Amino acid sequence: MLFIHPIHKPKLRRSADMEFSSFGQRFTQFSGITQLMHDLNEGIRSGDDVIMLGGGNPAQIPEMLARFNSEAEALLESGDLVAAMSNYDGPQGKNSFTTSLAKLLNKTYGWQLTDKNIALTNGSQNAFFYLFNLFAGDFPNGKRKKILFPLAPEYIGYTDTALSDDFFETVKPTIETLENGLFKYHVDFDNLHITDDIGLICVSRPTNPTGNVLTDEEMTRLDALARKHDIPLLIDNAYGTPFPNIIFENVEPIYNDNTILCMSLSKLGLPGTRCGIVVGNEQVISAISNLSGIINLAPGSLGPMLAQNLVDSGDIISLSEDVIKPYYQEKAHKAVACLQQHISDERFRIHKPEGAIFLWLWFKDLPISSQTLYERLKNRGVLIVSGHHFFPGLKEDWRHTHECIRMNYSQSDDDVQRGVAIIAEEVNKAYRES
Repeated sequence: MLFIHPIHKPKLRRSADMEFSSFGQRFTQFSGITQLMHDLNEGIRSGDDVIMLGGGNPAQIPEMLARFNSEAEALLESGDLVAAMSNYDGPQGKNSFTTSLAKLLNKTYGWQLTDKNIALTNGSQNAFFYLFNLFAGDFPNGKRKKILFPLAPEYIGYTDTALSDDFFETVKPTIETLENGLFKYHVDFDNLHITDDIGLICVSRPTNPTGNVLTDEEMTRLDALARKHDIPLLIDNAYGTPFPNIIFENVEPIYNDNTILCMSLSKLGLPGTRCGIVVGNEQVISAISNLSGIINLAPGSLGPMLAQNLVDSGDIISLSEDVIKPYYQEKAHKAVACLQQHISDERFRIHKPEGAIFLWLWFKDLPISSQTLYERLKNRGVLIVSGHHFFPGLKEDWRHTHECIRMNYSQSDDDVQRGVAIIAEEVNKAYRES
């Protein structure tokens, strides 16, 4: 243990006196994603005292845990696990994994990928930081470009990835009212304009936070617009097909030389391994590899090692289809039924659950803001996420953004039921007092 005698103890400047760069000031602000991850960590530390309906932790599915355990035991017994942790991979990621994944995607979809079309990163968040700042911000020719979200709400983690201001542009969705207290967002193509200052179009499918799945027609139109304007279409496929396949609609995935597809091992059940996957043309993958080498030296090896045999055997697809998808689909239906049982107010609607691990709750004309509702629920030991965090780049003040919350339904049925009961009490109370 290092001991510093008091006489020789260096005088440290107080944190408040430190002067950070513009970069430092931007990335040390307390943001929505920081709040979410802070709540997630505090909730886990608090144990049973907190009902965790806020963060993005996937469910602990017994069949998946058993398979991960068997893979880890085999790797440990063979010595491959320690060997993987004892050596760096290349900046593009573990070659055996990227080669196997390219073969699997080609076999599944008829694509023509090689290992030069896939790079690994330390989680999807890492990949978005790279990709957004590659295609938007300040350019050497003096131009400034933005990321376009053709539909919001969108993932909370996008908001604070920018290296400069005025980085995102968002188009409000159209809202389709459905039967049984549901609704659905659609891309408003009439108000979607691709201008010269757009550097990349980004969508998630299924969408975090709403569970929305863009239709095949919407994706085809977005792909055509992106190619027409010679800008990439980035598809965040963290919950999509072929793995983890938490998608309840029959849709066709799209990929071409102008598409960047982001995948992950997190929602398969391995969030702690921080393994993001970028599929794109060779120029994009080369850029990601260079960035990874400079910033990280190399992405981590543990996730690819644990998933290698699942990809080689194709079990990653069958497990996703036969275990993961039905598990979440059943839990989504239970959570919807529970919410509708406890909240009968006709102003309450749920976005149609089409995928991902969240329900998006809309309390029309809610007399308090969703942030106030978040704070009241947190005081009662229930963590959700206020909806106003999910509209990056939306310029106008739209009341709808303060009437919604995101709820993770992947926790135990008992936790979901207890959490819903408390949410209902607070919402019903707010409506009564208005």
